[in-house]
Amino acid sequence: IADRQDGIGVCGWILVSLSFLLVLITFPVSIWACIKVVREYERAVVFRLGRILSKKAKGPGLILVLPCTDTFIKVDLRTVTCKIPPQEILTGDAVSAQVDGVVRYRIHSPVSAVANVTDVHSATLLLAQTTLRNILGTQSLAQLLAGREEIAHSIQAALDSATEQWGVKVARVEIKDIRIPVAMQRAMAAEAEAARETKAKVVAAEGERNASKALQKASMVLTESPAGLPLRYLQTLTAVAAQNNSTIVFPLPMNMFGSLGKKSTGA
Repeated sequence: IADRQDGIGVCGWILVSLSFLLVLITFPVSIWACIKVVREYERAVVFRLGRILSKKAKGPGLILVLPCTDTFIKVDLRTVTCKIPPQEILTGDAVSAQVDGVVRYRIHSPVSAVANVTDVHSATLLLAQTTLRNILGTQSLAQLLAGREEIAHSIQAALDSATEQWGVKVARVEIKDIRIPVAMQRAMAAEAEAARETKAKVVAAEGERNASKALQKASMVLTESPAGLPLRYLQTLTAVAAQNNSTIVFPLPMNMFGSLGKKSTGA
């Protein structure tokens, strides 16, 4: 701060002294022109004769400026949400797509935001657009659709490192929407449908194999007991009669009556 004050030179000190003297002569009327209010979410970068008065911005609250020699610029420190317009990109596997997103950032160094860049908000938006195109151009369509979070983190890291000298901190980058041509959408839908049909056929074949094994074991059990099959017939008949009220013609094996006759004769 001392170096900056010495840098204004002799003429600068004379002008500052005259300004201060003018404030004293016109006091207390001039005090209203010297007092400025800075809100809680703002900081003021004060220039004295064209040079930044301090390495640190002033505020919040009341600040004093000298008329004629001091000027100030207010910087908003709140988080800014900026929408990235749809960008035409060509992915790594030569597929055209439109991608838009959202970037959230805030200014953490008001002095750098004022002194190092003309318009910090416009510069951050343009840099976000170019970074989005550059990074997405190296990814394939499958990587773009499946790895949005990883791509967003890489874009955020690239933006954060580039905007550090502007006093900007990038809080978050999100890929909002990805639009691909209609023909490509149809091709991807057909591919997904074919994959689902293949999986369904495999599952159905697996079920048939398991059912065949179960039927084989059941037939072996029924073979060991001759009366088991008619009982199974009767159980099936009971289940069908409970669901549908209809007349059912059911063939009853004659050997079943023969075995019953033999048992009654023996008795």
